[in-house]
Amino acid sequence: QVQLVESGGGFVQTGDSLRLSCAASGRAFSSYTMGWFRQAPGEGRDFVAAISVNGEILRYADSVKGRFTISRDNAKNTVYLQMNILKPEDTADYYCAVFKDLADLRTDYWGQGTQVTVSS
Repeated sequence: QVQLVESGGGFVQTGDSLRLSCAASGRAFSSYTMGWFRQAPGEGRDFVAAISVNGEILRYADSVKGRFTISRDNAKNTVYLQMNILKPEDTADYYCAVFKDLADLRTDYWGQGTQVTVSS
C-alpha cells in the first residue's frame, strides 16, 4: 500500500507555469514507476507523463511534450510535474499515480488530485 498526496495546483493564466508535487509514503517509492494523469470535468482519464524508477526514462502524452517535465527525487519520496506554457485545455484535476510500468500504464494507486485551472 502507498499513499500519495498531490499539491501545487491553482488558477493561472494562459502561458503561465505551475509545478505539481506528489509526496509518497512508504519505503518502496524508489521501486515504483510514477507518473501523472489528469481528468477534465465530464471527461475520462488522460495519461500525462510517467518516469522510470531511476528517473532516466520518461514518457509523455503528445499533448504535453515540450511543455511539461516530470522528475523525481527518490530520497524525498517525491515526484514532480513542471508545467510550462499552460493552455486552457490543460484545465483538469491532476492525479499522481503508481503505474505498473512504462509499457503498461494501468495504475495501481493514485492520490486525491490537485486542481489546475488555466484561464484564457
